[in-house]
Amino acid sequence: MQCAGLRSSSPAPTAAWMGRRPRTARWPRGRLPAARRVVVASAAASDANSSSNSPGKDEEREEVARKEKEEKAAASLLMRSQKYAMLKQQLAVAAQFEDYKEAARLRDSLRSFEEEEPVLRLRRLMKKAIQEERFEDAAKYRDELKILAPHSLLKCSSDATTLGIRVQVRSVYIESRSQPLKGQFFFAYRIRITNNSQRPVQLLRRHWIVTDGNGRTENIWGVGVVGEQPVIFPRTGFEYSSACPLSTPNGRMEGDFEMKHIDKAGSSTFNVAIAPFSLSILGDDNDVLL
Repeated sequence: MQCAGLRSSSPAPTAAWMGRRPRTARWPRGRLPAARRVVVASAAASDANSSSNSPGKDEEREEVARKEKEEKAAASLLMRSQKYAMLKQQLAVAAQFEDYKEAARLRDSLRSFEEEEPVLRLRRLMKKAIQEERFEDAAKYRDELKILAPHSLLKCSSDATTLGIRVQVRSVYIESRSQPLKGQFFFAYRIRITNNSQRPVQLLRRHWIVTDGNGRTENIWGVGVVGEQPVIFPRTGFEYSSACPLSTPNGRMEGDFEMKHIDKAGSSTFNVAIAPFSLSILGDDNDVLL
């Protein structure tokens, strides 16, 4: 309880407080003593070293450097691929209009480009090393290709069999329908489906997964192929051609066909794999067409 107008008595000041306030130990103002500066600097350096040399930081820096290297390689490959596509298109136009002098010049430019192009050079070296059974060298060239252009190891053809249904694919770059300067690249592909089973099947639907050179992926579904839902009997086949436009000079496709057996009512559907294949203006070493 408080009482107005009253003040509690304070004890008399002791001798210790009657004079000046006693000094307490403290660092002098201004610059730190040399000994303390050394301690502080040593601690800061230790913290900095422990932070910069931590495993997590090192891994993060390595990952950033790796991504930057991959992005630079991809950009360089894109520019070279566009130049290659443009040269091929110009050669086709020159030959079409019978400008043979220009066609010869462009032909020589293409040959020079193909000799200097890193992807094509590494492919040639790897192929030669395999033929000569220098497999250690072939592995080295393959690893370099994986870093430089991972997609280049994928062939422009594929072959897969599911439940006796074989699907073969071959792609090719079409210069006449492409416009490299506008970022338009046109690829055609031919598919052969062979029924090596003992039962007739019908192709009902298709599903494609298309990935461009920048890693963008698109899923495409449709009924049948080229306007048909073909029935394929044992030991027979079905072939068709189609096309795929891309905004980059390389990419890949894969997918599946939904089919069913038609020799028995109520048969369930099943998926037949279409193995991955490349879409590339550089092509590959396999010139065999389906």
